[in-house]
Amino acid sequence: MSAATGSTRAVVVDDSRFMRTLIRRLLEEEGIEVVDEAADGVEAVETVASSRPDVVTMDIEMPRQNGIEAVGDIMNDCPTPVLILSAHADEGASVTFEALDRGAVDFVTKPGGEVSSEMPKVRRELVSKVREAAAVDLAAARATRRTPARQTAGTGGAAARSFPDVATLVIGASTGGPNVVEGVLAGLPREANLRVLVVQHMPEGFTARFADRLDKRSAYQVREARDGDRIGPGEARVAPGGAHLRVTDDRGGRLRLELDSSPPLHGTRPAVDHAMSSASDVVSGPLVGAILTGMGRDGVDGMTDIRRAGGATVAQDESTSAIFGMPKRAIEAGCVERVLPAERLAEGVLDAIERD
Repeated sequence: MSAATGSTRAVVVDDSRFMRTLIRRLLEEEGIEVVDEAADGVEAVETVASSRPDVVTMDIEMPRQNGIEAVGDIMNDCPTPVLILSAHADEGASVTFEALDRGAVDFVTKPGGEVSSEMPKVRRELVSKVREAAAVDLAAARATRRTPARQTAGTGGAAARSFPDVATLVIGASTGGPNVVEGVLAGLPREANLRVLVVQHMPEGFTARFADRLDKRSAYQVREARDGDRIGPGEARVAPGGAHLRVTDDRGGRLRLELDSSPPLHGTRPAVDHAMSSASDVVSGPLVGAILTGMGRDGVDGMTDIRRAGGATVAQDESTSAIFGMPKRAIEAGCVERVLPAERLAEGVLDAIERD
């Protein structure tokens, strides 16, 4: 932030002059200082190095150098939080996750060019994401980027452990969460017999692709949740963007899931609290809540309910959290049993469900 004004300083990158002007206007209307602009990836790298902003908004498809390549160069040359402005489509989701792998800290759906009644909502979302991105601890974010070693964290000695026939894990995450969630699921052996629910704050159109990534990188069968799904041990569901996920029943070792479009909670839908609290009401057998990196207090009430129901709770520590907001609030509320770095979260879950 600027020492003189205390405002967030941003660089806007897009090959469309109209879009740069629109994004600048949306940000400046909310007090964010746009210190410079760039029309392609090459110019973006140079501009970031000279302007030293707090955050960069980055388009993907640009001439000379695209946004994905620019993210990598910025992280190498002048590490700065980058927020991807992504197209709302399957292809947009795919390249967005590639940008996260390169070091981008988060993404938001790119504003449309038309003026509509949705523009105030678009502005609020964009501004909120820019401010969150500017607050990211880049060292922590880099530490939790997926590596082969972290993919297998916690699986060592799984055969020597004794697990229940069925157990349940509910994970909540926001900014900086996708890579951490991947690491946690990759570290859970199928033998743990978990039913896993993931609530990652993410827009519509992206959670299905996120579920596909988790499916390929873990021993669990993962897909985006559908209303009425029933899941058993070895299966995981990701709450879809734009819908709250609740657990309504637990019979025969299978959870029944329900989706609804009730109002956002803590400004987000899906909300971690709804998934965790509903699980605490109906789940039989071992139950674990895990709250990961993100801004705000979503998950505090849910983690509290899990503890009151006799479940176990773990939180990501400050040193590995891109934003130590949600875990910190849960810890301060006294509902967290264990605080662990990202690479030990899977181990913490396994410890919690292991039979004596």
